[in-house]
Amino acid sequence: MAQQANLASRPAAGRPESRSWTGVLRTSLRKEKWADLAIGSILPVLVLLGWQLAGDYGLISTFFLPTPRAIAESFGRLAASGELAEHLGVSLGRAAAGFALGGGLGLLCGIVTGTMRRAEHLLDPSFQLLRMIPHLAVAPLFILWFGFGELSKVLIIAKGAFFPLYVHTFLGIRSVDKKLVEVTEVLRFSRSRQIWRLIVPSALPNILLGLRLSLAVSWLGLVVAELIGSQSGIGFLINFARQSSATDIIFVGVILFAVVGKLVDSFVRQLERRLLGWRDSFDG
Repeated sequence: MAQQANLASRPAAGRPESRSWTGVLRTSLRKEKWADLAIGSILPVLVLLGWQLAGDYGLISTFFLPTPRAIAESFGRLAASGELAEHLGVSLGRAAAGFALGGGLGLLCGIVTGTMRRAEHLLDPSFQLLRMIPHLAVAPLFILWFGFGELSKVLIIAKGAFFPLYVHTFLGIRSVDKKLVEVTEVLRFSRSRQIWRLIVPSALPNILLGLRLSLAVSWLGLVVAELIGSQSGIGFLINFARQSSATDIIFVGVILFAVVGKLVDSFVRQLERRLLGWRDSFDG
């Protein structure tokens, strides 16, 4: 009887007690995320506050450095007219097309050269040579060859997106433990199964790092492409504002580049946490 009473008093799995502990854990994690966000917002808020006060009291020239309020007002006008959404949509489309072309080829070439030594000897020296050529050096050639249309802009972005994914995919594959590869050979894995079941998953941390860098460079390549020759996009908006000395609109474009780039980077970081949750790494 005493044992039955003790068993009855214990919270069973699936009872409200166990669910309440899960809820407490989720609430604690949510509070921790909000606390991290609040800490990260302290410095930007202080900078904006000091910037605004300096402009209000005439400590800085608002022509060369407009106040955050003036920049926000310009942002509101452009957003209300629909002009901002149009330019941003064009820029996002170009960046996505360039990344898909360059990043996809970079991933494929990284896998090929990483898994085949002959392909490495054949392709890698040329890729490393091309990697050293700056965007600004090839942009005039692309415009001369392909004109001021979308193709030249997409190719400029693709050039930047190719190399980070290529290099990190190659390094990730060459960092795979050789003993694991020998195990797959003992188990008589086919070459394709060895690549997709062992080599690529083992190289995934490096590949995701290359993905982050490739997206960032794609966004930077977009700036180069749109500033050199474009009739639409955020880069065109910045260039047009420069010609008309509208410094507040230049800041709107610069802030948009920064915010969108940060959002894309945060998305990839969340993807890393999901795909690499098995790693027991140092968090600082």
